[in-house]
Amino acid sequence: MPKIVDHEKQKEKIAEAVWNVIHREGLEQCTVRKIAKEAGLSAGSLRHYFPNQSELLIYSMKLVTNRVKVRIENMRFTGTPAECIKQLLLQLLPADEERRLEMEAWFSFTAKSLSDPALRPLRKEMNEEIYSACKLAVETLSRSGAMPEMDAGEEIERLYALVDGLALHALLEPERITADKIDSVLTRQLNTLK
Repeated sequence: MPKIVDHEKQKEKIAEAVWNVIHREGLEQCTVRKIAKEAGLSAGSLRHYFPNQSELLIYSMKLVTNRVKVRIENMRFTGTPAECIKQLLLQLLPADEERRLEMEAWFSFTAKSLSDPALRPLRKEMNEEIYSACKLAVETLSRSGAMPEMDAGEEIERLYALVDGLALHALLEPERITADKIDSVLTRQLNTLK
């Protein structure tokens, strides 16, 4: 009897292999051969699922987005509006190993999108989702009455820059920008909006 293969699970396994190769060796070393080996497949099998690198990267990054969305959908938000917002924003930051792998893949993807036009629409979409989360945060705090009179547009941009900056620096300097530091800086910023 032939083996039944769950193609979606196989694609996820390949995408996770991409993240692992990026983590260990960087995007430039993310070759078909290395990804296939990491995923336990032949190069031909990998090409069956993803005929080119752009399609593989796009799928890998959509998987990051989907996992973040699932984590957020499964969260139980309790506490003050600021505490709930912080828990939401922490899902976008490398505060644990899973999110660190996702964030490394995201930044590698972002850099690659500068030279690969096929990746740009997804990069723009993902940036808009992060921006939307920051906008939701500021608007939620404003509606709750917890926010003093401020320029909401400026506060959204400031929070968006902070989230991106924390993510980047946590990847570049993990010994300095730890999960505790991310939490502390984010808490302090949200407290300025109260």
